[in-house]
Amino acid sequence: MTAVPGRARRADAERNARLLVAAARDVFDERGPGAPLDEIAKRAGVGNATLYRHYPTRDDLLAAVYADEVAALCERGAALLAEADAGEALHAWLESFAVQVATGRAPAFAGADGDGARRTEQFARWHAALTRAAERLLARAQREGAARGDLTVAEVLTLAHAIATSSTDPDRVRRLLAIARDGLTGR
Repeated sequence: MTAVPGRARRADAERNARLLVAAARDVFDERGPGAPLDEIAKRAGVGNATLYRHYPTRDDLLAAVYADEVAALCERGAALLAEADAGEALHAWLESFAVQVATGRAPAFAGADGDGARRTEQFARWHAALTRAAERLLARAQREGAARGDLTVAEVLTLAHAIATSSTDPDRVRRLLAIARDGLTGR
């Protein structure tokens, strides 16, 4: 739901939006991106009209779910910069990123119908934010000798993404990342 410029969203409207996104995340995890929107409204404890007032299309709701996940990954990256072991911090973030991709929410939104130009803009912003988070972690790991100095952030993210798209099983993704870690550290 787009707020009127200069006017804050009412507290109940903000609460409903948060409830809807949380319910959507759970329902999409359980039933996929094509899950009935009525089920999401019911689980959030709101009516269908409230759902459609906040998120007029399925794409809008998927975008809201994914936006929260991108924000959480970026916040996790910032928090991990304070970790003592730069290599562990980079690996932990890559694992979070890869598991999130493997669960299928990002590809589900990418394939959704809707305004392609708007979707492309959103993905460009999200990609830039995730790249910045990964760049900071990789640069720190490289400075501290915990990652090969010749790696680029594009290579690291491509590797993590390739592993993530090889399986929808988070445990398998974690295992493959652990194997790839030896190549990242140069050990």
